[in-house]
Amino acid sequence: MQVPLIALSVILAVVFAATAVPKLLGKMDDRMSHLGVSTGLTKVIGALELAGVVGLVLGLYWAPAGIAAAVGLTILMIGAVTYHLRAKDPGNVVALPVAFAAASAAVALLHVLNG
Repeated sequence: MQVPLIALSVILAVVFAATAVPKLLGKMDDRMSHLGVSTGLTKVIGALELAGVVGLVLGLYWAPAGIAAAVGLTILMIGAVTYHLRAKDPGNVVALPVAFAAASAAVALLHVLNG
């Protein structure tokens, strides 16, 4: 396994864990309501992010889990970009989920290339 794949997987796992936990604990409800996201959907997003974290970590040992997690997180971040654009958030706010979508897609691609 290549160092970039391991490093990017670990970084993304830490970042997504840090964003998932507050969503699951209800500490992001105000921020998410600005985007038109309900409390229930916020918890679902947090759970999906946490599942992605588990998949990224498992992917270090079993590539299919890493690929599935990375693709799922990419799709989740594309959804986040859409919500931020609809809320007319500034570019620097939209750029963050764009960057995480790109990084997640890169993890999936690295897994496939290392296959």
